[in-house]
This record gives sequence, C-alpha cells and structure tokens, in this order.
Amino acid sequence: MRALIVDPTAPGRLRLGDAPDPVPGSGQILIEVRHTSLNAAELFFAERAAPGEVIGFDAAGVVVTASADGTGPAVGSRVVGFAEGGGFGALRAMDVADVAVVPDGVELGEAATLPVAAGTALRALEQAGPLLGRRVLVTGASGGVGGFAVQLAALGGAYVIGVAGSEESARGLAELGADEVAIGLSGVTLPVDVVVDTVGGDQLVAAYGLLAPGGSLQSVGWAAGHEASLPVGSTLGSPIPKTIVSVYNGAGLTDRRAQLDRLLALVAAGRLRVPVGWRGPWDKVADAVEALGNRRLRGKAVLDVG
Repeated sequence: MRALIVDPTAPGRLRLGDAPDPVPGSGQILIEVRHTSLNAAELFFAERAAPGEVIGFDAAGVVVTASADGTGPAVGSRVVGFAEGGGFGALRAMDVADVAVVPDGVELGEAATLPVAAGTALRALEQAGPLLGRRVLVTGASGGVGGFAVQLAALGGAYVIGVAGSEESARGLAELGADEVAIGLSGVTLPVDVVVDTVGGDQLVAAYGLLAPGGSLQSVGWAAGHEASLPVGSTLGSPIPKTIVSVYNGAGLTDRRAQLDRLLALVAAGRLRVPVGWRGPWDKVADAVEALGNRRLRGKAVLDVG
C-alpha cells in the first residue's frame, strides 16, 4: 500500500512511499483511509521511529473488510478511529472498539481531526470534574487540542479563558466560546479552577500558580519543548491541595467508540466546530509539518489520502 513512511532524510522525517498491507486480526476491521490528521505527538514519534515505519494516530475512511467475528461496522460504513500507529497508511486495521460510524452530514476529513485532539480535550475536562460555573483556563487555545477544549468547556457551562501567544493567533477564540481572551498569562490575575495546558515549560508553572485551592491542571501537551520546574514549596500551603494530571488519550481509555460517538454527535448537531488551519494532499505533508512545527498552524491539519 501507499503510505507516509518515516524517512530521516525527508523534510519532517516523513515522505510518501510503500509499506506492507496491514492484515486485520481478531476483532478488527480493515478500512480504506481517506483522511488523516497531523498531531504534535506524531512529530515527536517521527524522531524516534525506525525508517520505513508507518506512524499516525487518527484516520477516517470506509470499511473494506468487516470483522470476522461479526462485531463492528459493516463493509461500506464511513468510520473514524484511533490507534497507535498505522494512521498514515492507505489501509488500516483497527479494533472495532476504537472506531465509530460517522453520521451523515459530517465530512470525513473533519471527522479525522477528532480522535486525538478533541478526544484529549474531552478527557482532560472530564477528569477535572463538573464545569458548570467554574473558571477554566486553556493555554495554546488556538491549537488543535486547545480549540476543542475552549468549545467543550463552554458547552459544559464554564467561564472560559483562552490564552494565545499572539494577537493573530487569538483571533476567533471568542467565536469558539471563550468568555475572555488573553495574550500570554500576564493579563490573567484572578484564580482559576481548571487549567488545560498544551504548552508545558514555564507556562505550565505560571498556570499552576493561578489555580485556586482544590483546582487542577490537566497537562496535555509540551509545545514549549523544555522542562517545567516548579518552585520549591509551590505545591504546599493550599488548604485544599491543587493537582497536576498528565493526560494522554491513548492510554487507559477502554470505550473510545463511546467518546467518538459523543464528539461526532456534537459536530453533527453544529454544536462543535472543527477548526482546520491547513488541509492538503498527503504528499504535501512537509508543508503541514512545517506549519505545525513553527507554530503557524491555527487549528488542525488534515491530510487527504490518495
């Protein structure tokens, strides 16, 4: 099959090439991939994967082989799903528990953006507890996870503060549901109950300092590229402890289909927008990698396969 394979000599370490066809196992379907989505995590894994490997988490397409045990969607169904690896191939074998049928009216390219980015945002907010009336701060709010987190927090009844790195990247956050838009954290002075942090580094430290007693910081990204060092004693002294939780949507989630069904229903109803900042054929992956790696991408990058 054709696939985006890891190549250390290629721009972004990814290029279009050939890879073996996947063979579905027990409880798996085979889909013909029509669209996939580029996430920051894939840039990380491309640096560490072996040459020729097919990475990629998100994929949306059409079922070409149903599960041998009779479970899961039928041949011809439009589906989207998550798996660790294989999303950048023209064919993909996936566990039926990790895929959902895409409703009529939801475009497959938009559906491909949901598993990692929207799924991570949803999981982070669910782990933070009830949102109604709480103050939720989202860093990197113009990015893929951040844009979904702003919307989902607003849908949950929170007062949402969207933090962006520049005036340009902050454009459109109010339309996504942010009650307040800040350029950096210096303008945020009142305590917040929940932080969804996609940046890490010094910004994680500063955002942690804004938490009210009993608040939680959900760490879902590390765009800063350097470590976060909390000052000695900063985790002490709160009458109700504050917490930092690391969120990875690929681990510990046993019912991904239910999560995707919820997100797809919101998109179908027009309640959840899919911010797409870059879209093009998959042989232009270097352009998408450059936009994402240089933080010029607002929203998600969609790669059209074939």
